[in-house]
Parts: sequence; C-alpha cells; structure tokens
Amino acid sequence: MWIARLRALAAACYLLAPAAAIAADAIPVEDFARHASYTEPRLSPDGQYLAVNVENGEDHAVAIYQLSDMSHPRSYLKMPKFQLAANIMWVGSTRLIIEKARMYGSLDRPAYTGEIIATNVDGSHIDAMFSRDWDLESHGSVRQADKGYATVAGRPAKANNHFYMQAYDWRDQDNTWLYDVDAMSGTRHLISQIGVKDLRFVIDPDGKPRYAYGYDKQHKFTVYQQLSNGWAERPKTDGNRFQPIAFSADGQHLYAYVNPDGGPGALTQLNPDGTNQQILAKDDFGTIDRVEWTPGNQPFAAAADTGIPSPIIIDRNEHLTMLYAALSKKFPDDFIHFSSFSEDGTRFVFLVRSDRNPGDYYLFDTQRNAIQKLFSINGNIDRSKLGTRTPMRFTASDGTPLEAILTVPAGASMNDLPMVLLPHGGPFNIADEWFYDRDAQFLASRGYLVLQVNYRGSGGRGPHFVDIGYGKWGTRIQQDLIDGVKWAEAQHFADPKRVCVYGASFGGYSAMMTVIRAPGLFKCAVGYAGIYDLAMMYDKGDIKDNTIGVNYLKEAIGTDTSKLADNSPDKLADKIDVPVLLIHGEADQRAPFEQAKAMRAALDAAHKPYEWLTKPDEGHGFYNEQNNVDMYNHLQAFLAKYIGPGASTN
Repeated sequence: MWIARLRALAAACYLLAPAAAIAADAIPVEDFARHASYTEPRLSPDGQYLAVNVENGEDHAVAIYQLSDMSHPRSYLKMPKFQLAANIMWVGSTRLIIEKARMYGSLDRPAYTGEIIATNVDGSHIDAMFSRDWDLESHGSVRQADKGYATVAGRPAKANNHFYMQAYDWRDQDNTWLYDVDAMSGTRHLISQIGVKDLRFVIDPDGKPRYAYGYDKQHKFTVYQQLSNGWAERPKTDGNRFQPIAFSADGQHLYAYVNPDGGPGALTQLNPDGTNQQILAKDDFGTIDRVEWTPGNQPFAAAADTGIPSPIIIDRNEHLTMLYAALSKKFPDDFIHFSSFSEDGTRFVFLVRSDRNPGDYYLFDTQRNAIQKLFSINGNIDRSKLGTRTPMRFTASDGTPLEAILTVPAGASMNDLPMVLLPHGGPFNIADEWFYDRDAQFLASRGYLVLQVNYRGSGGRGPHFVDIGYGKWGTRIQQDLIDGVKWAEAQHFADPKRVCVYGASFGGYSAMMTVIRAPGLFKCAVGYAGIYDLAMMYDKGDIKDNTIGVNYLKEAIGTDTSKLADNSPDKLADKIDVPVLLIHGEADQRAPFEQAKAMRAALDAAHKPYEWLTKPDEGHGFYNEQNNVDMYNHLQAFLAKYIGPGASTN
C-alpha cells in the first residue's frame, strides 16, 4: 500500500512541476484566453468617423468614434446578449447598417441571424431593416415582422443611404429575392428574383444584378448569369469553376476566381459578359484569395492562401501599389491588408499581422502622409515569447503533396522536440494558415512543437483538393495526418517517444481516429467538442436541420450504417491505446453533448483511461474567458503528465 501511495505522490509531483515552471516563465494562460477587445474597424464614406466592433467579456457593442477625437465614442450601440455585429457597413456619411450574428461557441464563426439594423452616427434612429422579433417601425412606416433570413449584398458605389439586401422566406424553399433598401425609411424595392434558394448576387455599378452563385440543394456549386430573357444557369463542369466576385467602379471589368481543372483559384479580369478572360494573379499550389482593392474597386495586389503570404503585384502604376510596398518595408515581418477606405481614398485603415502578431490596425492619412495606430487585437500578449510558424511541404504516402505548418517554441532548436499534432476543424474548405493561431501558440509557449496538416479536403487549394476528402473522414484524411507525424519524426523535428494529438470539432474526431488508425504513434489524445458517432449526426445537432445540411452529410460521410460505424470512434474505443482527455460544452449544438457522452460510455465499456472536462453553458467551443483558462490549464497538465514538460523557451 505504501508503495502505491509513494507512486501516486511522485506522479502528482511530476504533474505539478512542469506547471510551476510554466507559471514562472511562459505567457500567462489568461493572455491566451482573453478575447480581442476591438475588431473590424470601418471608415465612414467621408473619412470622419470610425465604427468598431467592441468586445468586453461576453458583451458586444458597436462603438462609433469621430477621428478628430478618439478619446471616447460618439455613440455606443450595445448588442443583445450572445449577439454581435458580424458586418458593419456605412451607407452614408452619418448612417450605417449592422448585420447581427450570434456566437454559439469559440470554434464556430459567428452565425448570422439573418437580421439587419440601421443607426445614425449619434446613436439615434436605430431601425430594423429586416427582423423577425417585432413589427418593424422606421420613421413612422410599420410592417409586419419578417419570416425569413436576409444578408447584405452590397451598396451603391457612391454612398446614398441605400444598400442591397438579398432575402429568403422560410415558407418558400425555391427563391431568393434582391431588394434596394432605403436605410433611412426602411422601404424596399424589389430589383430581382431567382428561383433558387440562398444564392449570392454580384451587382454592377448601375445597381443591376448580373450574376448569382452558390450551392444548390444537392450541394453542387452553381452560377447564374442575367441575360436579356432572364436568369440562365451557366453550364456545370467537373473540372473548371468560375465564381464572379465584383465589378470595377466604372463597370468596365468583371473580376472572378477561376479554378482550371479544379485546381488552385486564380484571380481574373473579364468583360462584364464573362468573355475575354485575363489572369491577374495565380499560384501553382495555393488559391489566390488575399486581394487588395482600390477605392474604385480594382485589384492592385494579391497573395495565395498557402505558405507565407507574398504579394503578387497586379498594377505597378497604381499609386496605392507604391504605398503598399512602402508599408511592407516599414513592417517587414508582417503582412499588410488595406481593410477600409474613405470614398475619396484620402484616408484608409490597414491591418498589420503575422504568425506572432495577432493584428494591429492603423489609420493612414494620405494628405498629411501620417500614420496613426488605432488599436491592437491582442495587445496584452508578449509577442517576443511567441513561436515561429513555418509552412513546409511533404508528400503523403499515396504521393499527394501536402502542406504542413510547424510552430516552433521561441528560442528552441527544431530538433527532436516533444510534439502535439493539432488537426483543424471543418474539415472541408477550412485550412490552417501561417498567421497567428491561438492554440498553436499556446502549445508552443509551453515548449511543444506543433504540427498542423492541411489534409485533403482542406481549403486553399481549389475545389478538387476539397472534393477528394469527401467520404474519407476516418480513412484517407486520417492517414494524411498520420503521414505528417511520421514525416516530422523522420526529419528529426519531433521526438517519436513524446507525441500527443489535440484537436477541436472535426479535429476532436481526428484526435480519436488517428490514435485508432496508428497504434503506438501517440502517447495521449485530447478531443475538444468532437464528433465521435457519425450516425448520430443525422439525428442530433444543427447540421441536419435543413436539406442542404442533410445533403452535405450524405456527401461528407455517406449513409452506409456499417461504414459509419467503422469510422466512429465510439464504436472503436477498444482500439484506443493511450490516455484520453475529453472536453465539451454541454450546450453545444454543432457537436451535441450526446457525442461526448457516447465517447465516454464507450471508453468506460472498454475500460480505457480518460479525463473529463465539461461546462454547462458553453456551446461549440468554450467562450467564457475563465472557462478557457480552465481548459488550457487542464490541457497543459494533461500533456505534461503523458509526454513530459516542453522544451525550454525564451
């Protein structure tokens, strides 16, 4: 008995020792758990005001500042609990509209509620442009509450207090409507209708919808073009994809993404009717998706989604190109993005960010040639202690080239380090990028090398690369992740005796499946808000709630019950040979709590060791800052327990 107690005491000391060292030397857990205070600044058309998303704990608001006096906001519009402004758009010099969204968890992007409000710069005349909650009243005009969902489709080139709104009626599954909306009165004028639900419109400078695109009920990408006799669907092709995105302000050019043979997307310029295609920017490996635009809506630079972003100059004669180059020299370790302009282009906001910089926003005044820092997205974190993120490429076991991103602890040599495989969520059309990644930097700050793999199905490399991941959740995708670990070990980046896997959402699923598919490769596994029973997705969770979601599931995981079981971790728990930590929000709608309970029951039945952390009011990923502190503390203690403390860092 005394030997068992001695061993338990020794294990406890081992668990506490790394945590004590971490507390003394590393970035505090609280700095990683803290939400960004200010995001998404938007300049008014006259360049006099700035609207900003403000976050304080779980409270959100839109603050409007007068640039001549940034000491306090001119107005402060507080959003309802759990809601935030997902999109802010100025429609006039003193009028702006806000698309509302709801946060269901930190792992999900904010989910648009389909409701739009408008406000004056001084906080007066807060009017509903589209709402389901009440009878709409706007300057004396009253109409009934809406029975559907709306999004902003754009605004006229010159701000005139109008905007374009596309809407869908829940009682009609076969139509999308496009309106010109007066944001002062709330009145709508129907300008187009198309007999397909949930499409996005591309509108020319004269306010005429010319293209519409999106996914049909069978989850197939489709594009429609407005012809003299109405809307006509462009032919679907298996290889090439055409996605119109914008018109130039003079209406002379259409810009679109094209994917030759389903490969990486290139940025192209065409005639308005879609003819005479000219490639402006392309990359052989990654999609061009980081485009810099002039106030006249012409692209002057772009970069690929993969690797460390390197701008491709499109127009060397554009004066903004020279300014862009000068700012890139001023911030040599960062990527520059021009995010918001005044209508005349004399003022603009730009974002500076990198792998170790979560983001800083600046205001540039071209008339005074002056730069003013506005705010940092996470100004409290010590960036000198963050790791370096290095994109690399390796070849999967079937010959497919893949991208990996390695985050190396600050000051550490990338040689036989303890490593954590960090699979991203999604899995489709989502990708890990070079830019700052909170989870990867947290793990690196604890001394662990972090491996992220953009497995097949990931975004950033074109529709063909996405398509080859469908139906392969538990098979080829998992093998890509396993191949990545074996590659990192063969390069002597990782110590084969000290490797763990931690993932969230689909990454939580992968944390269990990689352990099952590759016995002996890992020492522990952490599943956070994961899917563990594939068949359950057809019965529980929000993906099944509409036709598009069900068709997505059929394509992503199939309907064969035996195959669903063969690729469900809760049906294969007896094959898990490492300790497991399960983390889950009990109010999760995307990966319902029943998923975690099914995995726990399977581990119990198989007599497998596991640890358990849940929070009652959390959704798909913890949102509360203190809950995130608790989660990160559990994670670092679990890793230290099973693969030891990380490497020494600066």
